[in-house]
Amino acid sequence: MGKERGGRKDDRRVNETWVPIPEGSGFGLQNLPYGVFAPAGAEPRVGVRIGDHVLDLAAAFADQPEIDNDVFARPSLNAFMATGPAAWTSVRTRIVELLTDSAHRDALGSALHPLDEVTLHLPIEVADYVDFYASEHHATNVGRIFRPDATPLLPNWKHLPVGYHGRSGTVVVSDTPVVRPSGQRKAPSDDTPSFGPSAKLDVEVEVGFVVGVPSTLGTPLTTADFAGHVFGACLVNDWSARDIQAWEYVPLGPFLGKSFATSISPWIVPLQALQDARTPVPPQDPEPMGYLTEHEAWNLDLDLALELNGDVVARPQYREMYWSPAQMLAHMTVNGASVRTGDLYASGTVSGPEKQQRGSLLELTWNGAEHLTLADGSTRAFLQDGDQVRITATAPGADGSRIDFGDVTGRVVRA
Repeated sequence: MGKERGGRKDDRRVNETWVPIPEGSGFGLQNLPYGVFAPAGAEPRVGVRIGDHVLDLAAAFADQPEIDNDVFARPSLNAFMATGPAAWTSVRTRIVELLTDSAHRDALGSALHPLDEVTLHLPIEVADYVDFYASEHHATNVGRIFRPDATPLLPNWKHLPVGYHGRSGTVVVSDTPVVRPSGQRKAPSDDTPSFGPSAKLDVEVEVGFVVGVPSTLGTPLTTADFAGHVFGACLVNDWSARDIQAWEYVPLGPFLGKSFATSISPWIVPLQALQDARTPVPPQDPEPMGYLTEHEAWNLDLDLALELNGDVVARPQYREMYWSPAQMLAHMTVNGASVRTGDLYASGTVSGPEKQQRGSLLELTWNGAEHLTLADGSTRAFLQDGDQVRITATAPGADGSRIDFGDVTGRVVRA
């Protein structure tokens, strides 16, 4: 996973671990993302990725009385995420110690599993799912496509992070097949709606944020609370049936055109690994209301890539996002709504100012008017049955390294 871009060859700390790290890997000591895996014949449990191996944390901490290893002997990250930032830091520090001191090599040998010999599972038990619309470039493109004679951005867009509540039960792990959804569609030229498989199945390149520490109902969180409640980030593909969405979304917004599947990557990169990726949001005008004021930078400098059947068709950049994940969290709770362990909220489509930075086929083909041509000579307006979609991302890490998010993939299955 994530082979397109990796860490720098002169990175020093990558080689400090006794675990073999492939040259250029973005899964060195600076990263250490968490996931849920199952060795052959065993139950799913929590692990951390190092190079092309997974360290079984319940086994690794079996003789470590200062670490509660019970939270790792479970089929989701939720119990560990709920322990909070102090515990996250303590565990991460201990993992680094175990992986850098060769005295632990023999003891941990049976707890270290080759990645290609395990099955990766959905890393979290998803509580609630919220999807935002935080890219000005994406929102502007969508406005120009569907409202060509009007101002692209609606009046509220620069005053608040627009979002919708999705369906947590259809969040699936990478590599899960996606069945083409069916529903009602009505083209502008049709007199009445029809029913059938979506003819405009699309992808959305997104970044997701996972809540670890819950909040209290009736008590809003601030942007300063972000790192105390959010555990880490992952990649998201919010699959979208554009024709179903276009007919249903007025006046209440996305519903069946979105809820059939949302894919996430199997690795959750902890915020502690992303300190060198932090960057300010672009200038916000008008100035956000007080509760949205960000006193420290929590936008992220991520380079993403969208592949369709192995061809890179877009390279969105997350640093272009207008609203930060801390601002999204503050807005999501400003009315007193609480967050729970396992809540997932996503950024919305990541798009940049250039055509090759657009994070959806809707934008890349301008709603089908400009077809993509792939390396095999085939063309696409929207996804066809059998198409394979892959999203990858990297970020700057400590000591000049790169942090790899792995990938989120999915193949379209006919209705």
